Amino acid sequence: MNGIQEPFADGASLLHRLDPRGKVAVAAVFAATVAVAKAVPAVLAGFLLSLVGLVLARLPLKQVIGRLLVANSFILFLWLVLPLTYPGEAEFALGPLSVSREGLILAGLITLKSNTLLIALIALVATIPVVTLGQALHMMRLPNKLCHLLLFTYRYLHVLEQEFYRLVQAMRIRGFQPRTNLHTYRSCAYLAAMLLVHSYDRADRVFQAMLCRGFHGIFYSLRTFSWHRRDGVFVVVAVLALAVVLYLEWGLPGVTVRPG
Repeated sequence: MNGIQEPFADGASLLHRLDPRGKVAVAAVFAATVAVAKAVPAVLAGFLLSLVGLVLARLPLKQVIGRLLVANSFILFLWLVLPLTYPGEAEFALGPLSVSREGLILAGLITLKSNTLLIALIALVATIPVVTLGQALHMMRLPNKLCHLLLFTYRYLHVLEQEFYRLVQAMRIRGFQPRTNLHTYRSCAYLAAMLLVHSYDRADRVFQAMLCRGFHGIFYSLRTFSWHRRDGVFVVVAVLALAVVLYLEWGLPGVTVRPG
């Protein structure tokens, strides 16, 4: 129960040493570009770029694959539904059901996009400690409330986790055994309500304590970010690489998925 784990934040790779503001900006533009891409060559180019970022970050491959498997377990449901429901030319039949070629392409495109974005965000954003990420977002002029929400969520998530397990332990001491009945559902609803009440009470106490210490909506940090030559080179190379992706999307005839 140690709160949010950051297994990728510690490292000495090139991406770890880059200015977090540049990485966040590149990650946002890259995600937007890949998300709207429909041409398969463009998405494949984005996937290769994400793999390059993963190599540069020198992250433990086993942990990266573990996170990708969790995400792809949800994407698996798309493969069970889209090929059977998306209109288009029938590729083959499964009894009374027909599998459309366009549905297979769309499912594959969504899978490729999802893994591309996950790998890129792991390489660019997960290599930034959460506290540093909040400070970088603040320096990029994002709304203060969003930055504060990120920092407080990171700081107190483990407190809520401990409170949750404390309530669950109290229920077990009183003989609670989860079953598929109304009593279990009612007890789980009470548990969620108590966790919400305790969270609100804790948040109010923390806020009052901060006001007593002179908090007036601004976090001060002794850490400053320095923009080095390598950061400029990274941004320029990233922009050129994204330009190639956009060219493959708009400038070349590729395989696209259009509404049936």
